[in-house]
This record gives sequence, structure tokens and C-alpha cells, in this order.
Amino acid sequence: MDSTPWKEQELINNDTDAKKRFELKHDGDTAFIDYMISKQGIIYLTHTEVPPQWEGKGVGSALISKTLDFITETQLKMAPLCPFVAAFLKRHPERAVGILAPGYSVA
Repeated sequence: MDSTPWKEQELINNDTDAKKRFELKHDGDTAFIDYMISKQGIIYLTHTEVPPQWEGKGVGSALISKTLDFITETQLKMAPLCPFVAAFLKRHPERAVGILAPGYSVA
């Protein structure tokens, strides 16, 4: 079992590349959530990927949690298009309060 404190890893907002994404890095591997931001201030979370060796170890949950913190802090509204993010929000609906874009729900 891995003891890496993923919740303590720094979230990297890689917003300079053509493909924008939030990242957590460890031992040369990167877990990430791709995103786009509209001119209306809606952030679309489109895809999440965790390296196979880190699956089932809380990396995806830590990545989503840190991303949601960022969205809350920057006062963006979110559209959870990624199925993994949507599933997380269904398990933790309290994390979506106040940040869902109009027309989106976690029900």
C-alpha cells in the first residue's frame, strides 16, 4: 500500500499549454484533470486520468478535491462533464454546493 500523502501534494494549474489541466505529480508520474474555461467563467472539467499504478489509492479523489477547492476560491462555476468527477460529486454532493453552473446537478 502506498503511503504518499496525496492530500498534501500541491495542485499544479497548468494553464499555459494548449490543453489546460490540473495536475498532481509524484515519482515522475502525473495525475490530471483536463479543463476549459468559457468567457462566462464556467470551468468545464472534461477528463480525469490517474496513472494505473496509482489507481485505487485516493489520488483521483485528492485531485478532484483540490480542483474543487480551486474552483471555490476563484469563484468560478463548474460543469462536471467528466464521468469520474460526476461520480465523485454524487458521493460528495456537499462539494458541489454553490459552484455548479446553471443547468448542472449532481442528482
